[in-house]
Amino acid sequence: MKLSRGSTLVVASHNPGKVREIAALIEPHGLAIRGAAELGLGEPEETGATFAENAVLKACAAASASGYPALADDSGLSVTALGGAPGVYSARWAGPKRDFRFAMARMERELEQIADRSAKFVCVLALALPTDEVETFEGEVHGCLEFPPRGEQGFGYDPIFVAAGMRETFGEMDPDLKHSISHRARAFEKFAKAKLGA
Repeated sequence: MKLSRGSTLVVASHNPGKVREIAALIEPHGLAIRGAAELGLGEPEETGATFAENAVLKACAAASASGYPALADDSGLSVTALGGAPGVYSARWAGPKRDFRFAMARMERELEQIADRSAKFVCVLALALPTDEVETFEGEVHGCLEFPPRGEQGFGYDPIFVAAGMRETFGEMDPDLKHSISHRARAFEKFAKAKLGA
């Protein structure tokens, strides 16, 4: 099923940074975007072992509660030398207050004696309909980690991630450029092709 212009799509996230990024990607397609927090939807516990499982869980909960199609994102940082960690626990590394300065400091400590700083951001988007249909779309962007953190743009681990072929961190990069090359943009491209006729 394709989503038609003017229809409502719930972004199943309480993270304002994610809602802004997804809304910016969707805006040209003429959908009415509503955030989960704006609709007073609860946040389901992310109990999945993979990004896809968590994205599906969040999308299905939002679609069921709102009665609208819902798009959920589960994404995170996967560091080669840490065996893919923090992965699905990326937000949890930031602690209960979601303090990513704390998470980035922890990352720097973990990698202190390690030469390999390669990493990737992974994003899985899940689109769920109130009828329980669900589909997923995955995107990745590869790069490396650099310390200390640089830049105030973006959110999460953006200030320590430099995409392959780039010099600026995602935290320093112009948001439009980041949106064009990010893991979320790559997953969104697949979603848009399948569901928005892009």
